[in-house]
Amino acid sequence: MWNRLKAILIDFIQQADLVLLALCSIATLYGLVLVFSATQYMDTGTRRMMIQSISFLMGIVVYIFFSMLDLEQIMRKWKWVLAFNIVFILLLKTPLGFGEAETGNNAWLKFPFLPFNISPAEVVKVSFTLLLAQQLAWLWEEKNDLKSFRSALFVAGHTFGLVGLYCFASGDMGNALVFVFIFLCMAFVAGFALRWFLLLFSGGAAGMFLAWELNLIPNYMRERFIVLFDHSYKPLHVGWQQTRSMLAIGSGGLFGKGYMNGTQTQSGSQSLPAKQTDLIFAVAGEELGLIGCALIMLLLFLVILRVLIVARQARTPFYRYVCVGIASILIFQTVINIGMCLFVMPTIGITLPFFSYGGSSLMTLYMAMGVVSGIKKRSVDVRLTGRP
Repeated sequence: MWNRLKAILIDFIQQADLVLLALCSIATLYGLVLVFSATQYMDTGTRRMMIQSISFLMGIVVYIFFSMLDLEQIMRKWKWVLAFNIVFILLLKTPLGFGEAETGNNAWLKFPFLPFNISPAEVVKVSFTLLLAQQLAWLWEEKNDLKSFRSALFVAGHTFGLVGLYCFASGDMGNALVFVFIFLCMAFVAGFALRWFLLLFSGGAAGMFLAWELNLIPNYMRERFIVLFDHSYKPLHVGWQQTRSMLAIGSGGLFGKGYMNGTQTQSGSQSLPAKQTDLIFAVAGEELGLIGCALIMLLLFLVILRVLIVARQARTPFYRYVCVGIASILIFQTVINIGMCLFVMPTIGITLPFFSYGGSSLMTLYMAMGVVSGIKKRSVDVRLTGRP
């Protein structure tokens, strides 16, 4: 057993993407520093740090494990992956599911044997990416058809069917948008005809306009968009999070007020809400200044760039699409979260990858990065041996 484990670790060190692992680990350690500052005043601060630290260590194990997997072999059982996505989302409709009473979201699962809650959206993002990549690769390799309306409908139907199911089970529109962005990026890279994107965007815009005019959008969602264009709109209610975030970031200046010395960060939870999750970027801005924020963006840019480099070197379309899908998850969450903190994006509960507190989110990210590492490993194998 030990010899087998030793052989696996040697193989991992020799062929896995250690650069990607190093970048992710540096980002996570930086995030732990920020989470500690954001939670040290809380009664549960020590517990949160322990959960995040354990999740980080478990994430590295998950990274190694998924680096070893042969995705193409797994996706031959794609029906099981699809069934997993459906069942896992529908668990939100069981007593295991819970959420926020204020927004009506029911986006979390609580298992009694786990120290943290699980967001099905986080896990399903990765399995959905694998399924979508399988669809696109099949259309490209078997049907040689990525231009027809039938192909576009086939892939879009899968995407919006899952989005509809998730919205039905959770009411969480924020994470539902991640699936749509994954679909758009992967379909574009695969080579879908631009007319289908134009049709989709036109239909989506028309649908949003009608829903807005007919008051079909819940009031709390409408207000989150209204406040983006009028920052004075209900500043003590709808705009409270983003107003406090801007105050924290703006007061930090170039170098910040000093670690664990932020006025907003070290005050109560009402001063800077969700500071360890949604607004962790604001914590960096207040205590570490523009330099600290720039370092966050640089690390995330390097992680995304590394994933796209692996996509470019991937030996099959399936692997390429998977990498693009995972990169799109990181891009969407980074842009939305930072934009939310800077008051240019609506508050939709999207966390900052590797930096925000969240055990299931962190482990899922390392699972996705392990998938990318495994793709790099198999691409290297082909270049060295000439055999797939």
